[in-house]
Amino acid sequence: MGLNSETDFNKAYNKAIVHELQHLLNPEEASLISFSDIKELLKPKNESYIGIKVIPIASIVGSEDRYKDFDKEFFPKNLHLRTRWKSIDDAHHKDIILPPIRVYELGGLYFVRDGNHRVSVAKSQGVEFIDAEVVSLKTEIKLHPGLSYKKMKKQVINYEKRVFYTETGFGDITDFWCLDFSTTGQYDVIYNHILTHKYYINLNKAEEISIQDAILSWFETVYLPVIRHIKQRKILRNFPGRTPSDLYVWFIKYWDEIKKKFGESYSIDQGVQNFNEKYGTKFFQRVRNKIKKLIMAYSMH
Repeated sequence: MGLNSETDFNKAYNKAIVHELQHLLNPEEASLISFSDIKELLKPKNESYIGIKVIPIASIVGSEDRYKDFDKEFFPKNLHLRTRWKSIDDAHHKDIILPPIRVYELGGLYFVRDGNHRVSVAKSQGVEFIDAEVVSLKTEIKLHPGLSYKKMKKQVINYEKRVFYTETGFGDITDFWCLDFSTTGQYDVIYNHILTHKYYINLNKAEEISIQDAILSWFETVYLPVIRHIKQRKILRNFPGRTPSDLYVWFIKYWDEIKKKFGESYSIDQGVQNFNEKYGTKFFQRVRNKIKKLIMAYSMH
């Protein structure tokens, strides 16, 4: 391996360091995306073998098991990658044809199964396309390249919200368009709450109420009272980055457990207060522990 490959690796490695420093406060913005995290987020139904095709390198955004070794731009983050990286780079300079990489396609983007060094070298050399053996996982959600995992998660949540509002007519029925969450899967939880509410209402009626009436009843007699107590006690300030609806879902689960212990007469106000005292305190304790770990880590350098 010649000096060119040594120089190329050093340049790529230094770029990874610069990216890390530029995103010191938000390290996720410089991180390569874990395929398992995205798979858990999108929950694809099935997969199919596509075969060998040419794919744009700009659409390769993550890795199955080497996402900690490379940054978001696939620049090498660790010096132990040097030898393998240089051998691939040397082959590039000598125009040696290498086998296709192996990737998963999910949401229109690609995640490397095998060939992370080849992608890294190709990106460093300005190559735009690469041969890849593709296995596609099916999902209705289309992701956009260049986004961090956090932003992709937000994109999925927005998709779930659109589906929920469209299929239930929730906004038109309640005139409320701010049923928002910070985690995925919560609109299914809400729909199950509404169906449960509908079931209990129908126990006392000769004629079954419609789903539209159940939605409005749940919104006015269950959701809004809980949100009102959460806002009155200013609990949301103890959970930065969360939404009122997040707290509603967590509180209902907690309240159900409390009522099993203390009886059905346990009030919403009592439940909200105890919920805040229990989980708000835990949140700040976790924050303090993280700060302590960061201080210790920096003090060791």
